[in-house]
Amino acid sequence: MIASLSAQLLNGLAGASSLFLVAVGLSLIFGVTRIVNFAHGSMYMLGLYAAYSLVRLLEGAGGGALAGWMFWVAVAGAALAVALLGALVEMLVLRRVYGAPELFQLLATFAIVLILRDATLWLWGAEDLLGPKAPGLRGAVDLAGRPFPSYDLLLIAIGPVVLGLLWLLLTRTRLGILIRAATQDREMVGALGVNQAWLFTGVFALGSGLAAFGGALQMPREPANLGMDLVAIGEAFVVVVVGGMGSIPGAYLAALLIAEVKALCYAIGTVQIAGTSFAFSKLTLVVEFLVMAAVLIWRPWGLLGRAQGAVRANAAIEAPIRPLGAAGRWLAALVVAALLALPWATAATPYLTVLMIDLLIAVLFAASLHFIMGPGGMHSFGHAAYFGLGAYGAAVMLKGLSLPMEVALAAAPLVALVGAALFGWFAVRLSGVYLAMLTLAFAQIVWSVVFQWDEVTGGSNGLVGIWPSSWAAGKTAYYYLTLAIVVAGIWLLRRMLFSPFGYALRAGRDSPLRAESTGIDVIAIHWRAFIVAGVAAGFAGALFAFAKGTISPETISVGRSVDGLVMVLLGGVQSLAGPLVGAAVFTWLQDTVIRSTDYWRALFGAVILGLVVLFPEGLAGGATRIAQAVRAGIGRGATR
Repeated sequence: MIASLSAQLLNGLAGASSLFLVAVGLSLIFGVTRIVNFAHGSMYMLGLYAAYSLVRLLEGAGGGALAGWMFWVAVAGAALAVALLGALVEMLVLRRVYGAPELFQLLATFAIVLILRDATLWLWGAEDLLGPKAPGLRGAVDLAGRPFPSYDLLLIAIGPVVLGLLWLLLTRTRLGILIRAATQDREMVGALGVNQAWLFTGVFALGSGLAAFGGALQMPREPANLGMDLVAIGEAFVVVVVGGMGSIPGAYLAALLIAEVKALCYAIGTVQIAGTSFAFSKLTLVVEFLVMAAVLIWRPWGLLGRAQGAVRANAAIEAPIRPLGAAGRWLAALVVAALLALPWATAATPYLTVLMIDLLIAVLFAASLHFIMGPGGMHSFGHAAYFGLGAYGAAVMLKGLSLPMEVALAAAPLVALVGAALFGWFAVRLSGVYLAMLTLAFAQIVWSVVFQWDEVTGGSNGLVGIWPSSWAAGKTAYYYLTLAIVVAGIWLLRRMLFSPFGYALRAGRDSPLRAESTGIDVIAIHWRAFIVAGVAAGFAGALFAFAKGTISPETISVGRSVDGLVMVLLGGVQSLAGPLVGAAVFTWLQDTVIRSTDYWRALFGAVILGLVVLFPEGLAGGATRIAQAVRAGIGRGATR
């Protein structure tokens, strides 16, 4: 037992080094540029692919006799190549969006993820690629009678070595002093004459190179595959947030904590608790998110992080949200009238009705997320939890409890309400990226429960046969049901925003201290908004379940949350019409682009990137800006 536990703890140390290498670059990039870089996982993935290709190239050049040092040349070469790629990405793309709101910078990095994913598919194909073992480290050593891979011993040492080198860089070099200064106050660094552009480029290249180095080191341990980027970025985010954003020692401490907790779960295995078997190994799917949730509830700024002061943003101040004028009300009425007539006008193309059902559900989901992101100022990376709770609530009530569709559809959002009330109580006490990551942690906990609770949720297979009642079974009838619920939901959300509750919500977003001084309980207001948004998302999830007839854990996946985030950002956070426009454009683009090419992610990412650069305030905000410019031009012409 002791030997087995020791081996698992050593495995944890090796895993900690791997987690640290991918997370520390993300921590550096965020500390200096304040960009939450979704593309960091892509750099990790590309490091492994590049190392694989370099090893094969060196094998061919050496006549099949690969010298030991050539393996490490490939690892170093991969890290350098990806570092240069990171520098190019920063110069060509991110420099153009530094003036945009931080969330739009995140959207730009998400577009880069899509482009790099398909670029990798084009260069290396869809098959997994397993690299060679490290020469001289292919065997195992005997530890208390149990073999332990020699290569993992090397990984255990690499983490502290990299940590020490980074400490020397940050404390003994001019570049390190500038990095630390920019982490504290990047505007002041610029005011002192430091070239911020090149500093940002250098830090982005260093962070990308570290991620690629971590990926390349995995060559003997796991095959390169196209799903590595999202897995890596999820783990890196958790490590960085648990350790404290921008803290390099914190990143190593968090990586060590998470890796060792995972190792302990494997070592404990299955135990008997009150006569019931419980497999701790199942917790490995979600243990890092459990750790993150616990740490953020206990220490809202991470283990070694500290509360952030006010950050001077480059983005323009948001204009106040205003009620619709007469022209806006007429436009809304025309849109609703067109949606009512759509099934009759497109009777020859029934697929369009199916697409419009998906689009309407996406609109309600995006509007619910915007309710807390825009007026509430609360960023959520886990909003799919409430969408999924609504979907599974409806499915379980219909299949497990044999309730009618009408009852299941009406009651399912109550399941989302319970989840939003519980999770929101903790989440609204945080802010910024810490709040966003705690919502992600709660969403992953829900996903883990759904994925493993076979008796109720169907586990990884999901649930099938979730069909509406006979009166709503036809696509046209279900379209009108969906339209009625979505229009009513959006109307209610909008009414709330122009009620005293909505004004208090926006006051808490714009100036929490002033709002508190006037008697507004900002935390309580934010909590209620979180619940309202969860209920609306639950309705969208229930509609989704009956529209598709089947659901799976993918309904609660990170990808669903990211989709909602992209919809809101694409349309524009500052406008109430933004999430509606963004959801419609996103759903239509996704459907159109997927059917047009095998490399739809790259094309889709390029479209998103172009829209972010052209309309940093979102599509709705961009349309408003153009309309104002046209009216101003007409006004100037009339006065001449």
